[in-house]
Amino acid sequence: RLQLCEEWNLVYSLEEDGVSLGTLYKKCDELRGLRNGFVLVVRDGEGGLFGAYLTEPPHPAPHYFGTGECFLWRASTLSSATLPNHLPPPPSTDTTNLQRSTTISNTASSLLSPTPVPPTHTGASTPERIRFKAFPYSGVNDYMMFCETGFLSVGGGDGHYGLWLDDSFEKGVSSHCLTFGNEPLSEEGEKFEVLGVEVWSIGNS
Repeated sequence: RLQLCEEWNLVYSLEEDGVSLGTLYKKCDELRGLRNGFVLVVRDGEGGLFGAYLTEPPHPAPHYFGTGECFLWRASTLSSATLPNHLPPPPSTDTTNLQRSTTISNTASSLLSPTPVPPTHTGASTPERIRFKAFPYSGVNDYMMFCETGFLSVGGGDGHYGLWLDDSFEKGVSSHCLTFGNEPLSEEGEKFEVLGVEVWSIGNS
């Protein structure tokens, strides 16, 4: 329902707002009741980027919440040197709407900002492409989001979390979970170090 929306607003940033799950909840609480979507972004100790799309802002609750529109995701950067030459050009090469952009690309401090590609010794740079992989709702259970003052989690079942963050944003966990049928999101393994956390609001409300 929000796939055509270009209004992205940064709600919480670990770098700008401090290392506190309580602060994240407080800033997100101001948006409760709106028909916006929310994107949770996490960067791990190896630079991996992953997170979740959420239908409600994260907040402490005694039960699971969220709808089947929630999903987990991970993104990775591919060098053009690793891609077959016979692939057709991606949609991003279409310059018809070249001037269109969202607030993501205009926010220099964001985890979602494009990372400059360092030049090689020849002075040339290697074009990179982003591979985005989503893990949609499986329908097996309704364990979308579960948040307490001590942690935030997305997805669950059989004692495993799809994505779990502690209240100090130092450590995280990502395992295969029944809710989304996902693979672990971090290349570090099921347990990972947290270097960055952001929450974005999507919508015009």
